Amino acid sequence: MKNIIFTGGGSGGHLYPALAIIHRLKENQQMELHYVGSHNGIESRVIRSEGIEYKAVSTGKLRRYLSLDNILDLFKIGLGLFQSLFYMLKFSPRETVVFSTGGFVSVPVVIAAKLTGKKVFIHEQTSRVGLANKIASYFADIIFISFEASKDFFPLEKVIFAGYPLRAGILNSKIKDVLIGGVNLASLDKPLLFVTGGGNGSKLINDLILSNLAKLSERYFIIHQVGKNHIEQFKSLQNENYIPVELLGDEIIDLYKKSAVVISRSGAGTVSELIALGIPSIFIPLKIAQKNEQFHNACEAKEKLGSIIIEEDQLPSVNILETCSEIEKKKRVATDAIDATQTILDHLV
Repeated sequence: MKNIIFTGGGSGGHLYPALAIIHRLKENQQMELHYVGSHNGIESRVIRSEGIEYKAVSTGKLRRYLSLDNILDLFKIGLGLFQSLFYMLKFSPRETVVFSTGGFVSVPVVIAAKLTGKKVFIHEQTSRVGLANKIASYFADIIFISFEASKDFFPLEKVIFAGYPLRAGILNSKIKDVLIGGVNLASLDKPLLFVTGGGNGSKLINDLILSNLAKLSERYFIIHQVGKNHIEQFKSLQNENYIPVELLGDEIIDLYKKSAVVISRSGAGTVSELIALGIPSIFIPLKIAQKNEQFHNACEAKEKLGSIIIEEDQLPSVNILETCSEIEKKKRVATDAIDATQTILDHLV
């Protein structure tokens, strides 16, 4: 039986591409699936709930700037490498492959996999390459990319353009009835505004909605993914036109499909899914993202769909209600979504 060891995490952007592949592989009884992640990242909760063997290892942040924290994190990364090596020795190189979606936790796992003779695949989600995947690329046998623009950051002989592994619901036009906060979204008498700062939430976006909640809720019914660190603050604000939630799963796909307006950060997963669905949206890129990757991701959606980009420094001068009205008038665009998951699986198995 073949073993596939997944690694990557720290955010939903690194987790959800792996999940899309995992869900497809669960149909194959000849595969043993495993996951190596961090102790406290989003992947630690979600993967365990999937019933997949989960190994937590120590991880440290890789920084491109001077910081005393780098010294402590070097020890954490070293410990993570030792833990990963010990774990990899359990698996035969001939029957095991490793698939990484990036994030700091993936680096020691990928290095350990290579040192123990495993074949290593990595997937880069963004149009600009993160440091973790840049390091991992030196140990990878094959590098899958989501955007053509990122091929310039890797050795071309290793690169395969696959696209972003989309969740199954993205690839069909069906819309399920979604029940959130006791409300069936099929019964709404107002257009739906869906707001998300990603799986961990965004204080900047949360504050934007908070300061404009009264006038936005006059026009829209609002579902707001606030993140686990902010849910307590927002729970008391729930009313007949506003529902804050900590974290959403696959129901987010039907929220996209039902929404008149989407306001979001511009992580690669969110952008790729909204492009695949042909939904023009309002993107607020994370200013401190490495190489301004979220801005460049959003530019892909602006070019293809006419999405609107609001940079963080522009927010104080933006009338968000007028911007929502502007995006609401834009037509959805028919697109041909690439089944990146199948392309990856053709090489992985």
